[in-house]
Amino acid sequence: MMNSSGSLINHHSFILTGIPGMPDKNPWMSFPLGFLYTLTLLGNGTILAIIKVDQNLHEPMYYFLSMLALTDVGLSMSTLPSMLSIFWFNAPEIPFDACITQMFFIHSFGVVESGVLVSMTFDRFVAIRDPLHYASILTHGIIGRIGIAVVIRAVCVVFPVPFLIKRLPFCHSNVLSHSYCLHQDAIRLACASTRVNSLYGLLVVIFTLGFDAIIILFSYVLILKTVLGIASRVERLKALNTCLSHICAVLLFYVPLIGVTMIHRFGKHLSPVVHTLMANTYLLLPPVLNPVVYSVKTRQIRRRIIHVFQRRKNRV
Repeated sequence: MMNSSGSLINHHSFILTGIPGMPDKNPWMSFPLGFLYTLTLLGNGTILAIIKVDQNLHEPMYYFLSMLALTDVGLSMSTLPSMLSIFWFNAPEIPFDACITQMFFIHSFGVVESGVLVSMTFDRFVAIRDPLHYASILTHGIIGRIGIAVVIRAVCVVFPVPFLIKRLPFCHSNVLSHSYCLHQDAIRLACASTRVNSLYGLLVVIFTLGFDAIIILFSYVLILKTVLGIASRVERLKALNTCLSHICAVLLFYVPLIGVTMIHRFGKHLSPVVHTLMANTYLLLPPVLNPVVYSVKTRQIRRRIIHVFQRRKNRV
């Protein structure tokens, strides 16, 4: 895009997209989205509160679950400002620096969540392969260092992204295809070579999310091998049952991610609504459903929630 003097215009803001091709329908999405964000905060807040209050849940598995809940809240809060702006206040414009900031937090929390899921896999691996030394291996100090390492890794790999974006000129359309800022969405609007950005983004995905997925898969192969070696059928089922919640959390994270990647790569002929739906599912679904999965599948948390509600009912 050029101005009247023929020089290139570098946009200072982006326009976010609510429902592609149907901006008049955006208000209809405000209440469902508000409901989802409320569920995310209530669900993850409940998990965190129960783990903090109940001394019996001060174990490695639940510390890692707390990390997952905090990450889900952070990921949801990263998308909340732009979602509110579009669907509640009909203000789709976002300043360039604000877009880059949101981009940094969304991608960082995504990498953190993947790292937390790997940490939870290690927790299940140790609990099943070496239950006698479980508490001595996963001490508070080790858990804390694992959490710090997960955060540092995410910040380090995403830190170059804002600088890679800021060096690009944006002189074509400034309309993004999602309700929030993503690196891969922004670089397609640049009017210069984005080879470095694309290559760096690919390497980050391969060496973080891809590598994490391989570790999780390999760990569960070893876990399954150990479980099949248990003589008692009841004990085998009990051991596998302790992994069900984590397996569901892994699927909730990676299945939408694979879906978004496949549609972005091979679904260019699909309606923009499909792209938007998959992208929103990838970011909004795990934070909403993870607390539900752990509340239903984890007996200790389920009992604690039921106990709280029964106490309130008795008081009434």
